[in-house]
Amino acid sequence: MIDVACVPALSDNYVWLLHDDASGDTVVIDPGEAEPVLAAAAERGWTIGQIWNTHWHPDHVGGNAAIKAATGCTITGPAAEADRIPTLDRTVSAGDSVTIGAFSATVMAVPAHTNGHIAYHFADPAMLFSGDVIFVMGCGRLFEGTPAQMHDALTRIAALPGETLIYGAHEYSAANARFALVAEPDNAAIRDRAAEIDRLRADGKPTLPTTVALERATNPFVRAPDVATLARHRAAKDDFRG
Repeated sequence: MIDVACVPALSDNYVWLLHDDASGDTVVIDPGEAEPVLAAAAERGWTIGQIWNTHWHPDHVGGNAAIKAATGCTITGPAAEADRIPTLDRTVSAGDSVTIGAFSATVMAVPAHTNGHIAYHFADPAMLFSGDVIFVMGCGRLFEGTPAQMHDALTRIAALPGETLIYGAHEYSAANARFALVAEPDNAAIRDRAAEIDRLRADGKPTLPTTVALERATNPFVRAPDVATLARHRAAKDDFRG
């Protein structure tokens, strides 16, 4: 088993800590800042050996240098964005593998939010660390890519086994749920899930991870039948103030 811990950071980021008991290896995914990550690892007695980045945005790589200075860890990130992440020790592209202990994850290319965005997919245990490509009932803004790229990325994610746990990098679920209710007002699964999100947030609990099956049923962007529909949803969400 891989233990996964959620570390809140900045205003609404989640940094994920992965730990393999057998090897003692610990991986940090997308550390926007260092202090809470180092504190969370120390609290658990985990020694950080690696950082995996999904893309170059500062709220995902801002803690790289300080964590590396404190731990001597190795930093892996997207080859296509190596010039924008100066702390990288290793670059990876689609189809490459990264490992924690005896567990291996495959790198998926999921450009759209940024041109070189990647995700890390474990087949066993079934987990996807998705950065900013997919969230609970949402997807990332198209800062550098196109609706066609996002539609392709989400289609490939939706094809993963339904039980696959998706660990996105932001707590956007409440706002995404409000938009999903407008995008698909007759979807009872969205209504039920929005109510559950409200309960979790009222209790101060994270709404992640989600699953591929849940996103297939309730995420308007995953459910978009074509690129044009996704593009309309994305443009509407960008302006949504509900």
